[in-house]
This record gives sequence, structure tokens and C-alpha cells, in this order.
Amino acid sequence: MVSVRITVDRERCCGAGNCVINAPEVFDQDDTDGLVLLLVARPAEELEESVELAALQCPAGAIGVVRRTAAR
Repeated sequence: MVSVRITVDRERCCGAGNCVINAPEVFDQDDTDGLVLLLVARPAEELEESVELAALQCPAGAIGVVRRTAAR
């Protein structure tokens, strides 16, 4: 089983909003400064594709996707 953990770097974030467009269940933007807010650090499997797209489309490279394989 593979699990995904998401990280965000608010200091790198430029507030473009691509993350929210691609995965609104996982990301939001702060109403004050427009920077990324992580809503779910370990998203459900069905959200993984949209989260990876959000990370790829982040112009600041502020989103990290860490894949871990659980031992059986």
C-alpha cells in the first residue's frame, strides 16, 4: 500500500492559486495574504492525481508530494 503525504512551504508560495484550482479538497488560500493553506496532509487515494498535478503546476515549487510504501 502506498500512502501520500503533502507538504507546503508558505515562504516559497507566491499565491498563484493553481493548487486550489487543481485540488480544492486539499488546498486553500489564506484570505489575508493569499498564500497556500494545507487542508489535508494525507489525502484520500482518489485525490492523489489532482494533488500531484497541483504540485507540478505550482510556479514557486512550494508543494511537496512524498510517497511512502507501507510494509506488509
